[in-house]
Amino acid sequence: MPSSMPSLSSAGDSPHRLPRWLHWVALLLLCAAYLQGGLVKLFDFPSAMAEMQHFGLSPAGPLAAGTIALELGASAMILSGRGRWLGALALAAFTLAATFLANSFWSAPPDARFGMANAFFEHLGLVGGFVLVAWHDLRA
Repeated sequence: MPSSMPSLSSAGDSPHRLPRWLHWVALLLLCAAYLQGGLVKLFDFPSAMAEMQHFGLSPAGPLAAGTIALELGASAMILSGRGRWLGALALAAFTLAATFLANSFWSAPPDARFGMANAFFEHLGLVGGFVLVAWHDLRA
C-alpha cells in the first residue's frame, strides 16, 4: 500500500492510520447484518427453521442453530479481536455459500433477476471485506 494511503490498522497514532475506535466501528458495520440476523433467528427460532426449509436445507433445527452460532460467534471473534482472522474467514465462507444458495439470479424469473443480482454482488463485496479483515489480522 502506498505510504500516502490511510491504513485500516488499529495500532498507534500515526498520521497514516485510522483511530482504533474507527477501526472497531468499521468492523461492527461489517458484522451488523450477521449480528442482526443471528439475534432475529435466536429470538424467533421457528422462523429460522422455516428459512432453512425454504432453501431446502435439512435438518432445519440443527442448521438454524449452527447458523445462529456462526453468525454471532464469528462476529464476536471479529469484534473482540480474539481469533479475528478465523471469524472473518468463517463469515466469508458462510456468506459465499449462502450467496450462491439464496441469490442465484441466473435461474430466477426475469422480474426477480435485477434485485437478486444486486444482492449477489453486494454479498460478494462482504466476502471480500471479510477476506481483507483476515489478511490484515494475519499480517499484524
